[in-house]
Amino acid sequence: MDIATLMGVVVVLGAVVYGTRGNLGAYINMPSVAITIGGMLGATMVAYPMDRLVKLMGVVMGTIRRPKLDLIEIVRQLVSFSEKARREGLLALEGDLENLENQFMKKGLQLVVDGTDPELVRSMLETEMDLADDEIRANRAILDSMGYYAPAFGMIGTLVGLIGMLGSLNDPSTLGPNMSVALITTLYGAVLANGYLLPMSENLRDKGALEATAKNMILEGILSIQAGDNPRILEEKLKIFLPPKLREQYEAAREEERTPEGAPTGA
Repeated sequence: MDIATLMGVVVVLGAVVYGTRGNLGAYINMPSVAITIGGMLGATMVAYPMDRLVKLMGVVMGTIRRPKLDLIEIVRQLVSFSEKARREGLLALEGDLENLENQFMKKGLQLVVDGTDPELVRSMLETEMDLADDEIRANRAILDSMGYYAPAFGMIGTLVGLIGMLGSLNDPSTLGPNMSVALITTLYGAVLANGYLLPMSENLRDKGALEATAKNMILEGILSIQAGDNPRILEEKLKIFLPPKLREQYEAAREEERTPEGAPTGA
């Protein structure tokens, strides 16, 4: 669960509610909701096929879930597999694959164990990475479109309200409701787009980048294992992918592992 995303959802809603100064009822207008949300959803249905729209709730939930990716653990696993392959051969890795949770790593190592040509291994894994990236782009496109449509239909609602108001200036009792529709639809559209939909799209982009980094690490590690590279060389290759803070954590942990128990760690 991504705590930052959940906190952001609450903060945006809380800020808007606080801005109403306790008069929340005045900001609830069902015709405005119908124009803004109904129009946004209708336009999205026109723009995208139904098989993509039925996944919309899953796309939204995907912004709340955090990928189970530990880059440091990935480096450790690949270095461990490299050491075992150097000692016992590639076939010795087959027994470790059954309990491997990372499906991308599992698939790649299985190809290596099966004796697949290195270029074919690279091609197959890169194709899978490209397809995953395409899926993220497609999901982001839906959220981006909704983020563009919401303010647009907010403005349409404003025009509807203004037309109604101007058409009944001789009836003062209608001015308030029409003006309410005119202003609140713009508010709804702006909050939906800038508070939720567009940030959710950026959220998916960030998580997609993290997954791409992890898969690139795994790809390089698997090809190095297949080529029989020295585990130390493989480790140095993979450390390049780690952000500076994670790299420091990894190196500190490795230093502790190499230091004999009870031996001094510094001057």
